[in-house]
Amino acid sequence: MKKSLLFGLGLSLTLSGVSFAQEKSDEEAAQSDSIATINWLNPKDYADVRAANESRSRFSKRVFNRLDEYFNELAEELPEGHTIDITVNDLDLAGQVWPAQFVGLGHSTGDVRLIKRVDIPRIKFSYVLKNNGNVVKEAEVNLKDMGFLDRLAGRYKSDPLRYEKRMLNDWFSDEFSEQIAKN
Repeated sequence: MKKSLLFGLGLSLTLSGVSFAQEKSDEEAAQSDSIATINWLNPKDYADVRAANESRSRFSKRVFNRLDEYFNELAEELPEGHTIDITVNDLDLAGQVWPAQFVGLGHSTGDVRLIKRVDIPRIKFSYVLKNNGNVVKEAEVNLKDMGFLDRLAGRYKSDPLRYEKRMLNDWFSDEFSEQIAKN
């Protein structure tokens, strides 16, 4: 009865216990030539980077590392000589973490991240785009994706950060279309 009610309401349930790919070691990360430099400003004050079934610090580190890698992946589309410095001020992952018994999954399952339309992904950051050290573009950005459940996940469908990555990808493509076109 509870399961059909949840599905009937069109809710999507995602367990945060999904394992992430193995992280690069600190040494490997330091050796890579990053096009994007990301600074996570006061991450303990962020709206929602809450883990369901592990420590907050370990989960946060993994989320930040995955988003660092993704920002760098996006930045690879920029022409040669371009770099981007990003300072993240807030992050709110899609969904909300609830005790499993609140969503009808019993007492021993732990916490789960429940994805509903009202719990949209958001990120606030500023960036500075440079070409060979000269500032080309800079801005304060306040992203949110109110229609995140209305689109197909595409290449991100099995990624725990699929909603956040798709939101960043859409923003990046729009914001830097001129620079990407030159590449």
